[in-house]
Amino acid sequence: MLALAAGVGGAGLAGGALPLLGQDGAGRKVLDRNGGPYVPTPWPVVDRMISTGSLGPKDLVMDLGCGDGRLVIAAAKRHGARGYGVDIDGDLVRLANDTAAREGVAHLVRFEERNIFDTDVREATVLTLYLLPWMMMKLRPRFLSDLRPGTRIVAHDYHFEDWRAASESVFDVPEKVAITGSPTTTVYLFLVPARVEGRWTVEAPGAAAFDRGELLLRKTLNDFEGTLGIAGRAPRRLDATSLRGLDLRFALPVEGAGGRAGRAIVRARVDGDRMEGTIESTLAATTKFAASRLN
Repeated sequence: MLALAAGVGGAGLAGGALPLLGQDGAGRKVLDRNGGPYVPTPWPVVDRMISTGSLGPKDLVMDLGCGDGRLVIAAAKRHGARGYGVDIDGDLVRLANDTAAREGVAHLVRFEERNIFDTDVREATVLTLYLLPWMMMKLRPRFLSDLRPGTRIVAHDYHFEDWRAASESVFDVPEKVAITGSPTTTVYLFLVPARVEGRWTVEAPGAAAFDRGELLLRKTLNDFEGTLGIAGRAPRRLDATSLRGLDLRFALPVEGAGGRAGRAIVRARVDGDRMEGTIESTLAATTKFAASRLN
């Protein structure tokens, strides 16, 4: 659903005002949220969003703008995921709760009449959105600060501008022609990045070029930058940096016996103030890598 306080469950463009009721040419009720009418999201889009989010029974999926609740209800029925949806339209919220009861998943999901900008998202493991660009950008700072690193955000058609998606899927949905004038549909996956900024002390006994060094990292929107310092040597700048949710990667030039030049790639998974992984080098066997954040 595309709406101000509505999102994926059934599509409608949103604004901040209360819904205005009218009728379309076929006599169907239309909910105008200053951005466009409420129209149910086509099932092929719902299906793709659910598969993109890799939902499972351990997940809590939150749909900001749930409409008739179809995405949250489908995720509960198919994958046992818990769900929570919000929408500014009370009629849609009642419909969603009634449908959940009828489909036998009321014990897993609930829907509330609420504005998306007032919704606490901190417990979500998956967030689903079908919101206008200005709304996406207004919410982006909160998502980056409040959501736990690794949280999946699945967005329909609109994205977060210069925040790079982890993946995007483009496909045609004929039902959308009547809504947008085009069948083209895009589903984006964003991963909330680990908080890697700060000083980290490295533990890598099998790699002298890293062991007991200090990483100094600075987070950027999509990746990170930094240096590795070893006692008695000038800090070396990291290159080929990448941060995809909890998974971090960087590379450094290394030197072997006789001045032989090589390259090492570090791949690690971040867990709060600790990261663990491996160092793969062109000059030596793969060895373990770990680092702890310094207070």
